[in-house]
Amino acid sequence: MKPLPSQTVGPFYHLALTANAALGCLTHPDAKGESIWVRFRLLDGDGVPVPDGMIEIWQADAFGNYDQPPDSPFRGFGRLPTDSDGACTFETIPPGRTADNQAPHLNVSVFARGLLARLCTRVYFELADDPVLALVPEERRHTLLAHRDSAQPFQWNFDIRLQGENETVFFDI
Repeated sequence: MKPLPSQTVGPFYHLALTANAALGCLTHPDAKGESIWVRFRLLDGDGVPVPDGMIEIWQADAFGNYDQPPDSPFRGFGRLPTDSDGACTFETIPPGRTADNQAPHLNVSVFARGLLARLCTRVYFELADDPVLALVPEERRHTLLAHRDSAQPFQWNFDIRLQGENETVFFDI
């Protein structure tokens, strides 16, 4: 067999992985915690929206637990495609501090045309004492911080910059 050339991660995932819009809602009215919206914008190095990306998030529940029972009203995983503005919005709850003392955060994977592998990052709701965040140079930590929307206090906004000035910190995992 001959080896095949490397392939990028997209845009073929749109055929099956982004068809279920329900994966944008991680919560249910019976879930513990306040319902919030987290709006992501995926931007290239020039600040231009990436319209055919995919964002996945994993998070702990309001008590900091990742393992929810099967009948839980909270699902700690979500997946959405980016729209023509490079944006997608998840409905979720603020995660709690985990048992190993990590500050509330969302784990994020980014998939897009031109990437050879997914990019991994985190979203924090405030700069806090956190063992992973402490590994990031102080002057770059702001790239991992979501901002509350002044017009919609239940919404948090987070820009993912793939490169260039204010490039989001990505983790090699």
